[in-house]
Amino acid sequence: METWDAITSRRNVREFDDRPLPDDALDRILEAGRRAPSSRNWQPWDFVVVTDRAQLEQLATVWRGGSHIATSAATIALITTDFDPASREFGIARYDLGQATMAIMVAAADLGIGSGHSAVGDQEKARELLGFPEDRVAAYLIDLGYPANRPLKPIQRPDRRPFDEVVHRGTW
Repeated sequence: METWDAITSRRNVREFDDRPLPDDALDRILEAGRRAPSSRNWQPWDFVVVTDRAQLEQLATVWRGGSHIATSAATIALITTDFDPASREFGIARYDLGQATMAIMVAAADLGIGSGHSAVGDQEKARELLGFPEDRVAAYLIDLGYPANRPLKPIQRPDRRPFDEVVHRGTW
């Protein structure tokens, strides 16, 4: 897929078919996240990838809206330091994690793999399931799999605000 097609095809997928992801595809998606830009090349992330069905079902319970994780082929947890939300580092880390998230999702779309995202509400349960250290938190979960209902293809009329309403040139 071309870059523009991957960007315009990416959508949140919440229903997956039962096919596993090839190891090389999953590694490519993880490599995209690893290569994401970050402030001063800080790279404030670690990734925990889960493919075990029983573990995915448990992971789906760490956020009330995360049921789609249970049926994913894989879910990537983005782990970062447990920063004070008032700190400068918190904002920078969250921005960097957002860039890693988008790199992961576009790389997945490029391979015809759907993705979705979830927050993490129950940090203790996430820590128990994923084994990350006490000074870290699971910032986000990105579920991956082949879409069950329709393959990814460029969306011709996205549900977005009109271009001329969003884009301001020179001044507001």
